[in-house]
Amino acid sequence: MKLTGKGIPVISEIEFASRYTDAKIIGITGSNGKTTTTMLTNHIISEGNRNVGMAGNIGDSFAKMVAEYNFEYYVLEISSFQLDGITDFKPHIAILTNITPDHLNRYDYKFENYIASKFRIAENQTEEDFFIYDADDEVIVDWLKVHPVKSKALPFSLQNELEEGAYIKNNRIRITTTNNTIEMTTDALALEGQHNLKNTMAAAMVAKLIGIRKETIRQSIENFQGAPHRLEKVLKIQHVQYINDSKATNVNSVFYALDSVKTPIVWIVGGVDKGNDYKELMPLVREKVKAIICLGEDNSKIKDFFGNVVDLMVETFAMEEAVKVAYKIAQRGDTVLLSPACASFDLFENYEDRGDQFKEAIKNL
Repeated sequence: MKLTGKGIPVISEIEFASRYTDAKIIGITGSNGKTTTTMLTNHIISEGNRNVGMAGNIGDSFAKMVAEYNFEYYVLEISSFQLDGITDFKPHIAILTNITPDHLNRYDYKFENYIASKFRIAENQTEEDFFIYDADDEVIVDWLKVHPVKSKALPFSLQNELEEGAYIKNNRIRITTTNNTIEMTTDALALEGQHNLKNTMAAAMVAKLIGIRKETIRQSIENFQGAPHRLEKVLKIQHVQYINDSKATNVNSVFYALDSVKTPIVWIVGGVDKGNDYKELMPLVREKVKAIICLGEDNSKIKDFFGNVVDLMVETFAMEEAVKVAYKIAQRGDTVLLSPACASFDLFENYEDRGDQFKEAIKNL
């Protein structure tokens, strides 16, 4: 604040690094799904024998990559914090996976400020660039009506057929860009869940735009290994599946997780609450969750919200304890799901540490 007050520009690292490369940039942002979409996009482009690097909010910094390598393409996972510090940064292809309330403490608790921050990914794009977005997300669609982008908009949808973009029909993904359509079956996707159909459509659209063969796209989607700590299947013990979704630090991520699990759930939840509203989870919790294990220094909000909804609720203050309790509660055919809906900093270094401790505790059962 002192620097900006003196008229000294403060830019983000992605803005700084972008000034030193002529590579084509694929920028991916959104409240959820951006890590998986980034990894999948990078995987398909790499399998298509293109010279590609992955950076930003994942792996090495963009600046380090630009300093050390000379890639033709960069696939960047970009947070709203990074977008807040851009002036001229312009991805050739931008993806906006979705927008749900998150990090509102940074945006004066105004959702519209957070939405505007996410849309900065397209603000410097021109007619030669592409903007890929979720046409089922009302927040995005409503914003675009008032603030149209200059770039070529390509939507993806699970609900509607589209003339241009990507949609699902009869268990097949149809992608139409520049008057050219490809189709792929959804049966062979490595990733499970409705949200991952969307991530896959977005990544496949990028691959098609840069000219990667349909067969390569299809094979890449089939053999992709998902992001660690995101709906990561750890082990099956006595017919109980343990899933590590430590990366789920907001309510919307947990919604996807609960929605994708088809068996009764023992849900491990809690941490540093970022102003969560748990209302949208209520139907799924009533339908699927048999027990809740709270894991955090302050579990009062979770207890107040779900105390009367599930038959069993247990409070724990360490991962090993939470996993042991889950092991006792879970019965044959159940799923133990770590999907915290909260940040990890009360008991852990970060969400990776939380997920790693979960996996370690399971192996020690």
